[in-house]
Amino acid sequence: MTSKKTINFFYDVVSPYSWLAFEVMCRYRNVWDVEVKLRPAFLGGIMQKSGNKPPGLVPNKFLYMTKDLQRLAQYVDVPLSPPDDPFEAMFQKGSLAAMRFVTAVQEREKDGDRQVEQVSRELWRRIWSENKDITEPASLSEAAKKAGLSDSEIKEVLELCTTQHIKDKLINTTQEALDVGAFGLPMFMYRVNGNAEIFFGSDRFELMAHCIGENPVTARRDKNVRFFHT
Repeated sequence: MTSKKTINFFYDVVSPYSWLAFEVMCRYRNVWDVEVKLRPAFLGGIMQKSGNKPPGLVPNKFLYMTKDLQRLAQYVDVPLSPPDDPFEAMFQKGSLAAMRFVTAVQEREKDGDRQVEQVSRELWRRIWSENKDITEPASLSEAAKKAGLSDSEIKEVLELCTTQHIKDKLINTTQEALDVGAFGLPMFMYRVNGNAEIFFGSDRFELMAHCIGENPVTARRDKNVRFFHT
């Protein structure tokens, strides 16, 4: 029996392209029959350590990104609507608290990543569809509650995400992404004979299919293969 291929998905909920990539990967996962490992990372750390610049520092790039997100959201059928000040949301407020929270959800979940998927989606929805905060404990709690976590589970996660263990786990995952060549997020990583093949962005699925030997079906918009209903 052939084991499933494993794709590591490095992401940050402050990244709108990560949300688009996440939803499409959930659809492709069923078609390709691959195992997707969610790897919550910190985009701010990756940008800083790789020497990359935020889009807001390059005016033409920022204008293009705004239009590009609108087109992509419509194409992949994801309810993405940028917040009032995307640059402030992404790079001034940041996502450190949110990604520690997601990491803590993953740490306590013992059977797969379903809660991580649900919480991540609700955080993306807050910032990139509802123009809401993702930095305060009350905001994180509200997202987790919508994702189906109980009050006791949320309390446990809030306590856990302040521990050094969770802080170190997020640092280590972020560093792992950097070690294989990350300069931004989202990033997919697939190992071939021990060597890491990386794919950056939300528009590399057909190329990824070619490289991992899968069929590049158009699961981007196919509701019949959608893993979750958005």
